[in-house]
Amino acid sequence: MMLQLFSVNRQFQRTLLLFLSLILVRQGNAQQSNRTDLLDQIDRIVQETMERDQVVGVSIGVMIGAEIIITKGYGYADLENDVKATEHTVHRIGSITKQFTAVAIMQLVEQGKLKLKDDLTKFLPDYPTKGHKITIERLLNHTSGIKGYTEMGDKLWKVAYWNLSHQELIDLFSKEPFEFAPGDKFQYNNSAYYLLGVIIEKAVGTSYTKYIEEHIWKPLGMNESFCLDNTPIIKKQAEGYEVREGRVVNDDVRINMAIPYSDGALDSSVVDLCKWQLALNKNRLIRKESYRRMITPGKLNDGKPIAYGYGFVLGNLDGHRKIQHNGGINGFRTQLSYYPDDDLTIVVLCNTGSAKAAVLESRIARTVMGIPEIVVEEVTLPKEILQIYTGTYTRFEVSVKDGKLTVSTRFDGSRLLRPVGNHMFVSAIDPYKKFIFTVEERKATSLRIEREGWVKVAPRTGEG
Repeated sequence: MMLQLFSVNRQFQRTLLLFLSLILVRQGNAQQSNRTDLLDQIDRIVQETMERDQVVGVSIGVMIGAEIIITKGYGYADLENDVKATEHTVHRIGSITKQFTAVAIMQLVEQGKLKLKDDLTKFLPDYPTKGHKITIERLLNHTSGIKGYTEMGDKLWKVAYWNLSHQELIDLFSKEPFEFAPGDKFQYNNSAYYLLGVIIEKAVGTSYTKYIEEHIWKPLGMNESFCLDNTPIIKKQAEGYEVREGRVVNDDVRINMAIPYSDGALDSSVVDLCKWQLALNKNRLIRKESYRRMITPGKLNDGKPIAYGYGFVLGNLDGHRKIQHNGGINGFRTQLSYYPDDDLTIVVLCNTGSAKAAVLESRIARTVMGIPEIVVEEVTLPKEILQIYTGTYTRFEVSVKDGKLTVSTRFDGSRLLRPVGNHMFVSAIDPYKKFIFTVEERKATSLRIEREGWVKVAPRTGEG
């Protein structure tokens, strides 16, 4: 009897194990199917975007926690030589550079080599502050009031191809009047991050490039990251392109990389930028408290918060917190985003100036997180109503073309806007970007631009 019962129990165990195994196999198949569907959706989104915006090459990375979901290249890194883009293609990352500069500053804070409240003149005693106190913190969060060199028009472009020394470029922008008193406003500023690079060199006694290599890239194994100075041969480096009159052309504006320096001169790949984001999340470069401070909104003198920390833009995508930075430099558009509540990292690197890297990243993020795409309900406005909004605003020109409202900037060209009512428009190519006009007595007096928590207010400065 006992032998028979034992035999029955053994058979039951085998049946149960087989049943559980079948369940696990089915779950595994379902997960694999879901992953395949997700990757197919990402492929479709990237390819649609490339076709629409005439993008030559794109490299993307998607990472959840420490798990790489996809790193992949699309199109070409070098169109003329038929070199395909891959996950190892090295792109100019533009202003994502600012994250590296800010982390280097925080490392030096931890080492006691500088303080966030240190005055700029501690490291640059001859800087003409015009009576203002400019702290390192004000440089980090774009509230210094110093004139941005990229807003100097022809004064910059006359020397953009020159190999300027630090002092020569500092002399160029430091002679300009302050835009505002330090801490009174937020205004994105490349001069500030250039100065931070110089401060790093003064504090450590070596070059910015060597410091980043020794204290960030080597410890993390970031072997596909470089600091550009126009001379090195960099393997797997992408060529940059622009679209002019509907045609893809070589980027012919080759700014000397000594100018963007610590605010925009780094090169990297999606593989390396995934390593970078993971290192930030795991506190491998700076202490947890330091990183937390970097991703905390800065404050103005009146206590109002801004959507920027130290090297990081702070916002949200449909309620999902977002820590990010984009980059734009001749022939390249880039985006690196981290969603802390979802532990999701997305990297998008494009080698064409017409690319909308931020829009592509948002679409990929929505797909991964299961957030529906935005549906724009456009309204019709007659030309006489559209004229209310036309005019010149700080850094923007708004006009009517073929019965449609357009906005243009020096760097992005002209963009079509779609009216949605209540003096609000959205970009025709970026529905996440809102343009909201303040209207008084049938004339717009200011323009407010919003995108995923990022806000810019541009007062009217002239008629259309």
